[in-house]
Amino acid sequence: MATASVAKERTSVRVGVQKFGTFLSGMIMPNIGAFIAWGIITALFIKTGWLPVPVLGGFGNDAAGAPNVGLVGPMITYLLPLLIAYTGGRNVYGARGGVVGAIGTMGVIVGAGIPMFIGAMIMGPLGGWTMKKIDSIWEGKIRAGFEMLVNNFSAGIWGAILALFGFFGISPVVQSFSTAAGNFVQFLVHNGLLPLTSIFIEPAKVLFLNNAINHGVLTPLGIQQSLDQGKSILFLLEANPGPGAGLLLAYMFFGRGAAKASAPGAFIIQFLGGIHEIYFPYVLMRPLLILGTMAGGMTGIATLAITNSGLVAPAAPGSIFAVIAQTSRDSYVGVILSVILAATVSFLVSSLILRTTHHSDEVDLSEATSKMEEMKGKKSSVASALVGSGGTAVLTKPIQNIVFACDAGMGSSAMGATVLRNKIKAAGFPEVKVTNASIANLSDSYDVVVTHQDLTERARPVTSSAVHVSVDNFMNSPRYDEIVDLVKSSNAGPGAESPAPAAGAHAAEPAAVGGKEVLLPESVVLNGTATDRDSAIDEAGRLLLARGAVDMAYVHAMHEREESVSTYMGSFLAIPHGTNAAKDHIMHSAVSFVRYPEGIDWGGKQVKFVVGVAGINNEHLHILSSIAKIFTDKAQVAKLEQATSVEEVLDMFGKVNA
Repeated sequence: MATASVAKERTSVRVGVQKFGTFLSGMIMPNIGAFIAWGIITALFIKTGWLPVPVLGGFGNDAAGAPNVGLVGPMITYLLPLLIAYTGGRNVYGARGGVVGAIGTMGVIVGAGIPMFIGAMIMGPLGGWTMKKIDSIWEGKIRAGFEMLVNNFSAGIWGAILALFGFFGISPVVQSFSTAAGNFVQFLVHNGLLPLTSIFIEPAKVLFLNNAINHGVLTPLGIQQSLDQGKSILFLLEANPGPGAGLLLAYMFFGRGAAKASAPGAFIIQFLGGIHEIYFPYVLMRPLLILGTMAGGMTGIATLAITNSGLVAPAAPGSIFAVIAQTSRDSYVGVILSVILAATVSFLVSSLILRTTHHSDEVDLSEATSKMEEMKGKKSSVASALVGSGGTAVLTKPIQNIVFACDAGMGSSAMGATVLRNKIKAAGFPEVKVTNASIANLSDSYDVVVTHQDLTERARPVTSSAVHVSVDNFMNSPRYDEIVDLVKSSNAGPGAESPAPAAGAHAAEPAAVGGKEVLLPESVVLNGTATDRDSAIDEAGRLLLARGAVDMAYVHAMHEREESVSTYMGSFLAIPHGTNAAKDHIMHSAVSFVRYPEGIDWGGKQVKFVVGVAGINNEHLHILSSIAKIFTDKAQVAKLEQATSVEEVLDMFGKVNA
């Protein structure tokens, strides 16, 4: 019990630090563009820059003999701290909190006389939080017509008070802290101890504690150091891509299984894209490998210290391109050398560990990714891109062929494929094939396989090389957006040639073929009589029977299908249909539509629309595509709820003939 209590306490502390780091990151990251702009102006126009311009760089005197102010000083002193403060206040209490936080920060800036990033990260959220508390005092008590007066004056008065508090109270404290922290860094530099910070920084990165260190301490101190010296080594203590790159290179040469196969893709994402979290699962598989990244980090920092090199502004994300772009004019050799040597040492140490220890990477990559996501507190899209949603496949090429599979391949999969296809087209990738198929007809020829969560394990054995995505809501699953992001990240552009759908799959929008109308007026009921799921399936099935489209065995198969996997689609819609084995009991394609204005319970979900489906040779898929488009639009669903005639329903579905 005592051990469990200690473990729980440690976890809660780690989670608390993570949340704090995320909060700090939420103030810094939205404003990285401003930091980059300041870095570019500094690198170009200061006295030691590439294109020294006194009036822009803030050195020398103007024609009247007055010192040039330039852009560099005002941006770093006022613009960047105020942006951080506004963002922090807005994150707490919207624009109103942002404005009050910025006002309070102005007092800290003027009081300290130096760039006040730590002060901004204190006063911004403090202003938003206190303004929120003050507003709650008279919430709902302001007389009509006086809201604007009270809101404006309360914000103004409280902002003024916070500015005075920042000037007299906060600025001396923050200034003392900044001075002490700066002196500590100088102590580490002068005594050759700065490389030892990697002992803490590298493990902190893997545990997602780096935001608290980087944005809470290193970036503010680095900005101050850069303003004084034109560059700072602190910007590269955490952002150096070398240690992670070396570890991934070691996996490329000496890893095994899925880890070895995915390492090249991870290397590109980490080194060129700057997303360092992509290599964290590789460390978690072999915790001893943290020694490799620590050794690499120490080597990189030592190289920077020896060559007196640094960046002019933060490199975010930690891509080699961002690092080079922010490198000081006199530091290119040192910075590039620090990255190369860090990667080399990390590679050598990691390779030694991989060669001398025994471990099964093939089994543990997905487990390590899951562990990393658990520590992070949310899903990692870049890691999932390499191991897949279920960890059974590695994505090593652009996504061009996606299949949505269900038991029969005629109802749920067709609807889901339509929704997903529309999303992917809207994202600018119309050439990506999104087809639907029954699980029985799947082959191992797809890049991504989407299934209901209850069917995923049935689909895995026959599509082992695909990335698998499980959903529980066919109409508006949040996993669809993840798939769109995966398509974006895997495709360099929309010009790749599209492969044909694999055997057994079919696009959900085929050309109409002659014969019978799929949806007839007599198959539309606006006021169903069923009161539960099973009777609703019977009601939809009887409409198909009346059309001569199916026999009674098919209706029984509709119940059988429902018992195995629910046909609830989301948006108050269910589409009951038979199993794959029951296709022989379909005489011709038909669709029935029953509306239940009061709704019925469908396995714990409310359903107001039941669409019975029986399809042969894809003849029903066009109408399902129309239905899917309607049910992904809340306004159309509302219109369907209010329809007063069968004609209105048919008009909405387009009276599609098969």
